[in-house]
Formats: sequence, structure tokens, C-alpha cells
Amino acid sequence: MNDTLNVLLSRLRMKQLQLLIALDDHKSLHKAAGAMAMTQSAASKALQELESMLEAPLFERSKSGMIANQFGHCVIRYARLMATDLTSLCQDIAEIRSGRGGRLAIGAIMGAIPDAVVPVLNTLHASQPNLSIEIVEDTSARMLQQLDEGRLDLVIGRAAVSADPSRYQYQPLGDEPLSVVVGNSHPPMSRKAVNLRDLAGHRWVTYPSHMPLHALLEREMDLAGMSMPVSPISTASTFVTVALLQQAADLVSVLPTGIAELFAKHKMLRILPVKLKSQSQTFGIVSRKGGVLSPPAEQFIRLLREQKTAG
Repeated sequence: MNDTLNVLLSRLRMKQLQLLIALDDHKSLHKAAGAMAMTQSAASKALQELESMLEAPLFERSKSGMIANQFGHCVIRYARLMATDLTSLCQDIAEIRSGRGGRLAIGAIMGAIPDAVVPVLNTLHASQPNLSIEIVEDTSARMLQQLDEGRLDLVIGRAAVSADPSRYQYQPLGDEPLSVVVGNSHPPMSRKAVNLRDLAGHRWVTYPSHMPLHALLEREMDLAGMSMPVSPISTASTFVTVALLQQAADLVSVLPTGIAELFAKHKMLRILPVKLKSQSQTFGIVSRKGGVLSPPAEQFIRLLREQKTAG
């Protein structure tokens, strides 16, 4: 491994990595060379040199073009990461020179946003008003991919959903309890305690099958001796869920308690007294193992820890 590293450090050129990204985008050496303003022979030579350095072929030729193999996918992922990091470097340098400050890109699962992310962001932005902050709300799996590609500095979510959680630094923060919710126009339940069987006549707004919350609801239905709804409305969007619940009194769904309480406070949703049997899912701070965090990202993490200690 050390020999390969020494070869890469002494001979690897960014142009070769850019060529890999272009090949992955265009699936054609001719088109990739054109996009790079290179001749096809020069592009072919650059690819051969890179494969020689790594001692492995990176692409397979097929009817649909040049397709990356497992080695190629690995190198392309790091090529995109390096390209993104260099872009961020240039942006940060330009912003510091202009006096606008740096940038911070954070991914967060929806349950962490009201009580964990928002208070910290308000504190951070008050202390650094020139800091540019981007917030992405998505599933942990999709945000980890963006973290791998360098599009996010850190994720407030779950590393366990990754096929290889050991690739990440994970610092647990807390639990994400869930609540069963209906629209505010839903008639009040006459009983103090309600179970899922009491909601058998309701229609459900559920989550897509790839999301952990779908599996949790499926488990709760099974524990209640029920089957998942045959034709539910499925969405990963909190906004869509809340809008649907407001419009139909026979709809019911499950939301992270922090989100549910936020909308219940503004009389948009009503939280039902249903006690779920599944253990609350945990979430935490996820960053790239071995990566170097920017000062704003480090400050964001410090503020999160202080908030957790104070709470």
C-alpha cells in the first residue's frame, strides 16, 4: 500500500481525476475527452497511466459505453470528493478575502431539526453573521452519500444505515421519539389511551419503504396484530404529510415527536395518546473519519454538545 501511495503522491495529476469524473458522466472516452478539451489519444493515455499507478483496470467497455467497475467506482468517489473539497477551498478563500466569512453545509434528519439543529444554528449565525449556512433535510442514507461526496460537512443522523458504518466518526446525541398524529380538525378521542387498533378505520400517510420509519411502523402494526395499509399515501415530505392531515379528518400518520409538537403548538396537528412499543431510534453527529472539519463545523459541534449538556 505504501508503494502505491508514494506513486500517487509523486505522479497523480488532478487532470486524471477530472477525466475519471467526465468518463463517469459521459460513459464515452470520446465525449469525456471533448468535455476536458483533450484529444482522445491524450485522454486514453491519461487513463492508462492512472490504471498503471493503481495496478487495476477501472472501466469495462460495453454496448452502453465505458462502465466503471468496482475499482473505478471507488476511485471516482474519491475523485469527486477531492474536486468538491477543492471547490469549497476556493469558495472559502474568496469569501474570507471578501469579508463574507466561510460556509457550512449540514444535513439533518427531520426529527433533529426543531430541538437540536435550529437552536444551535441561531446561536452560530448570531456569532458569525457572515457565515453562509446550507441545511439539507433528507434520509440518513442519502445524506451520508452527500457527505462522502463532500457536499455536506457533517450530518445529524444515523451512521448505522450505511453498509460500512466504520467509515464514519459517530457521536451520539439523543433519541428520536415518535408520535401518532392527525389533523387538528380530527374529532377528539374519547379515551385517554388509544392503540393502533382503535385507528383501524383511518387511512394512513406512511413513509417510503426504504426509510427506517416505514420499518418501524410496519413493526408497530405487526405488534398490534394488524397489517400495513394496502393502499397508503406514501411520502418522505413533512410538509406533504401535514398538508394532507389538515385536509382530511380520517388520515393518520407518524412523525418525530419534536416535529409533531411544533405543528400541534400552532394548532395544525393533534397528537394522539398512542404509546408505541418500539424503542426510540437514536441519532448523532456523523462526519468523515480522517477528514478535517472546518472551523464553523467544529463550532457547530461544540454548540451541539453544550446544548446537550445544558439540557
